[in-house]
Amino acid sequence: MASSNVYDSSIHRWRALEELQEIFRYRYLIYQLVRRDVLTRYKRSVLGVAWTMLNPLGTMVILSIVFSRAFGAGREYAAYILSGLVVWLFFSQSTTGAMTHLLWGEGLVKRIYVPRTAFAVAAVILGLVNLVFSLVPLLLVMLVTGVPLRWTLLLVPLPIFFLLLFALGVALLISTLAVYFADIAEIYPVVLLAWMYLSPILYPKEYLNNFPTIGLWIARLNPMYHLIDLFRSLVYDGRLPDVTQVLIAGGIGLVTAALGWVLFTSHADELAYRL
Repeated sequence: MASSNVYDSSIHRWRALEELQEIFRYRYLIYQLVRRDVLTRYKRSVLGVAWTMLNPLGTMVILSIVFSRAFGAGREYAAYILSGLVVWLFFSQSTTGAMTHLLWGEGLVKRIYVPRTAFAVAAVILGLVNLVFSLVPLLLVMLVTGVPLRWTLLLVPLPIFFLLLFALGVALLISTLAVYFADIAEIYPVVLLAWMYLSPILYPKEYLNNFPTIGLWIARLNPMYHLIDLFRSLVYDGRLPDVTQVLIAGGIGLVTAALGWVLFTSHADELAYRL
């Protein structure tokens, strides 16, 4: 008796690899998700996409006024803040947007099949678009405040790539948790606020030397410390980072992305029933 092939949806190859293949197949969906968000955000705005550049600029002006005297900083302090702020805004907007995307896509997920990771990937790509636009005011502020533009700016895609991987990993991790624990969506903004003040955005990293024990642990355990430091060394300091600095930032990005991807995809089939 001839045997026939029977498809069993519960039998998968490695789920994380399958999801990568599905993301490539559904790349047009991701493009549409990003396009929809960009058009929706700026559809009724007079200045349109210019707000992507004005947002970090406005925040930078306020923070510069408030903290410049506290740290005894000069006119280049504005460029210092903005070089960390554009990195932080990318991370916070991407990870928060991933949860919003997934919850917004609840009806779509329950009706038809789409790769669940598509919502997080779209949120991170949208954040990347905003980050690229934010580099324009950063360069202008550097010129105005007398911070020279050096050739190391050409290497900026490297820390941005590591940052993108880290943001995607965190986005997938918190999106998974948010599906099972609804309070995560409410707690995460508070965590982000505390995390921002623990990262060297408003203050020079040397300021942590005033708190030897706490400062040492922040420098060692805060992933954003290393990612911001790598970005700032190329953009603001105009120096080549050492190999250890690159390896740490790259390892943070790769490991976090892998963990987030594996965790999220291992629970992807359950999400439609829990949203």
